[in-house]
Amino acid sequence: MRLPFRVGSAAALWALFAVSSVQADMVGHGGPVRALAISPDGDGLLSGSFDTAAIRWSLKTDTAEQVLRYHADAVNAVAFLKDGAMVTAGADARIAVWTAGRQQPDRVFEGHVGPIAALAVSPEGTLLASASWDRTVRLWSRSDGASRVLEGHSQNVNGVAFTPDGGSIVSVGYDLTLRIWRLPDGKPDVVTLPAPLNAVAVAPDGEIVTGAVDGMLRMLTTDGKVSGEVAASPAPVVALTMSADGRLIAAASIGGTVAIIDRKSRSLLRTLVGPGAPVWSVAFLPDGETLMTGGADGRIRRWNARTGDPMGSNHVGTPADPLVAYAGDQGADVFRACVACHTLSDKEAQRAGPTLAGLYGRKIASLPGYRFSEALKTMDIVWTPETVAKLFEVGPNAYTPGTKMPEQRIGSAEDRRALTDFLGRATSR
Repeated sequence: MRLPFRVGSAAALWALFAVSSVQADMVGHGGPVRALAISPDGDGLLSGSFDTAAIRWSLKTDTAEQVLRYHADAVNAVAFLKDGAMVTAGADARIAVWTAGRQQPDRVFEGHVGPIAALAVSPEGTLLASASWDRTVRLWSRSDGASRVLEGHSQNVNGVAFTPDGGSIVSVGYDLTLRIWRLPDGKPDVVTLPAPLNAVAVAPDGEIVTGAVDGMLRMLTTDGKVSGEVAASPAPVVALTMSADGRLIAAASIGGTVAIIDRKSRSLLRTLVGPGAPVWSVAFLPDGETLMTGGADGRIRRWNARTGDPMGSNHVGTPADPLVAYAGDQGADVFRACVACHTLSDKEAQRAGPTLAGLYGRKIASLPGYRFSEALKTMDIVWTPETVAKLFEVGPNAYTPGTKMPEQRIGSAEDRRALTDFLGRATSR
């Protein structure tokens, strides 16, 4: 349960204070971690989340070094460039290029008209490729932002990758097709596979690996011929990564497991089992043995891919319970599901959502410094105990149409009253 605000661009800055010992879970995002990328030197990690933020982490200390706040919707794809610059792309259809330490993007690329699902960087680092749910792939010049549209997919395009020589782009989509776009003319070779495709990776020798909703990995030659397959999971595969030497593949599933595959022998070596929530993103460190995973619970975990053992503790680095002072309070218990995204006081570090300090009497979408949904800005709602109760009685889709808040209701009038009473006490301090 979240209060009536869409998850916005204010990042989970409490990550900066979740200082943990080396190799503990990294905790900081206020929503599923949708994308991970490793810096060229292997010392940094970039994560993107449903909470609309990207975070640059130090892998030496497992602490957040910078929170990147620009996107108006989920950050679905991230990448590092060779010079250390960073790229983020999101469901807002925008691509942002960043320099470490700067608070705003150096450049923003616009052109897609649907959510961007994946990014790829050319081997020489001068081109970006993006896959979008607008059914297109776009090729971007990093120097001037000029773009070229590659059309042909008939449904959402979910994955994109460059071949090792940079001479082709491989894309996969929900239309069951894998397309190899031969550059510079951009004419595609089209391969139809048995199931909708969610992810793609290309090995150093040019072999193509796809992940599908039937839980299968399929390997293809450089000319698009199927050369092998491995059952990775009974649940859909949603993310793929490959070790730098091309030997190991990690395939993450919506079922909460990660399969480690030996690419050459086409064999399942082991399955990493986490807390059960979907795993949305995976990335190998340069050593080819350490795997980072991003989960639906907002945590980034570290694994030894060769042994299958988790590295670090699930408890180290977890922030203190912000509701400890309200133990036994029924309203606080109802509110507990909201604390990942909202603070009760403006003296606390901002999380993924806006602070609720001074909530009652405030017009919807009027808090300064926070990027709200455009749909909310046009509404004539003032937050009171009655309007908050109404929101959770009928649900956000009915009360605040156009919001991207997940649909949820509180069926008990007693629980709604306890929540609104609690907010009156806790947010007026």
